[in-house]
Amino acid sequence: MKVLIVEDDPISLKLLSGTLSQLNYDVVEAKNGVEAWQILQQRTIRLVITDWVMPEMDGITLTRLIRETEMAGYIYIIVLTGRQGIENIVDGLDAGADDYLIKPFDPKELSSRLHIGARILDLEQRLKGAYERMYELAMHDELTGLWNRRAFYTHAQSELERSERMVHALSILLLDIDHFKLVNDRYGHLVGDRALIMLAETITKNLRSYDRAGRWGGEEFIILLPETSLNEAVEIAERLRIQVMNARLPVHVEDQDNFDDELGIEISLGVATLNLGSAVSLDQLFDAADEMLYLAKRQGRNRVCYQR
Repeated sequence: MKVLIVEDDPISLKLLSGTLSQLNYDVVEAKNGVEAWQILQQRTIRLVITDWVMPEMDGITLTRLIRETEMAGYIYIIVLTGRQGIENIVDGLDAGADDYLIKPFDPKELSSRLHIGARILDLEQRLKGAYERMYELAMHDELTGLWNRRAFYTHAQSELERSERMVHALSILLLDIDHFKLVNDRYGHLVGDRALIMLAETITKNLRSYDRAGRWGGEEFIILLPETSLNEAVEIAERLRIQVMNARLPVHVEDQDNFDDELGIEISLGVATLNLGSAVSLDQLFDAADEMLYLAKRQGRNRVCYQR
């Protein structure tokens, strides 16, 4: 782990640096708070040991600056000082320091305090990772990895408001797998899940960088196409329909014949577009796409229907 030592006294700096090197820390040195702050802007360092009294910027000012600035991760700060009064210690902790060490320091005590800091940073990192995993689970469909209905709706509402404000077109594709129940009945639900994953992967491969896709429910999926006119959306939908129709999923059928097979699926799509200058709610846009999807179903499936 990297440790930034901020110390203007050459002898103290050399002693600290040698001690930390023996403890297998990767040492970075700075002679004052200004130099330390420049280093922290350029490099990711999570542990800082700073002297209190230094020219240009002292350790307490540096500590306050770190705490007032949003950094990439938490920085654990140990203030090194010759001041032993309780008031001075409290001042350092109130400024945002996590710990303090009185000069002259004992190497074993320094090692213990650094280990405490490293454990706290490790805990912070694990908590952050757990939060990110929980966020992913809350926002994404577990099976396909696409956004879930709630997350998609929230993003779509923001995009609708932006499109109305900027007077840009916005299109939505609503699609589902034709005769999906027959897939589950013939091959089983595990193969049905694999078919849903294959469809999600095909959708993802055909998205532009600013498009968004979600699983709307069951075998139904939804795609948001910002700044996309009706004609463009229909072209995208038709291209996706063909890509899905050409995809194949290898499956093994365990019945009296016990054979390998390739599963192909087909989709029906409904397209709805927010026209330039119009004002509709998100639910109205969804309802329009849903109406077109069911029109595609009534007209024979495996096709694209859209508002004219």
